[in-house]
Amino acid sequence: MKKLRSFLILACLGSTSIMAAQQLSYEPLNPAFGGNNFNYNWMLSSATAQNQLKAPTNPREQQSDLERFGENINNQVLSQISRSLLQQQSDAIGGFTEPGTYTFGTLNIEVFQSDEGLVINILDTATGEQTQVIVPN
Repeated sequence: MKKLRSFLILACLGSTSIMAAQQLSYEPLNPAFGGNNFNYNWMLSSATAQNQLKAPTNPREQQSDLERFGENINNQVLSQISRSLLQQQSDAIGGFTEPGTYTFGTLNIEVFQSDEGLVINILDTATGEQTQVIVPN
């Protein structure tokens, strides 16, 4: 017990004479928050190396010129067919000159005049998707 008490007294006296302090300062690493501008490249390369996400590739970039040409021809033919079918149906009902609601298969088309111009609302009843086309005056 006597040895423990003397050890504690020596430990307290010894620790007070050895203690020293210094001022701590903080400087952020990120240049966006006031850090050194030379850290920018290091931080960018570190973030890029840790990034696990990859940008989606565009399937059109992977196609050859011949495949793109075939796809363009196919799109033009389908566009021409749909344009002629729409023209035939719109001629049968008098065109879109009258305000009202028209139905083409699963598409509901609502046409009306507004201050902005001719408004055409298109609703696909099969999927619930809708779009609005405004033809200015």
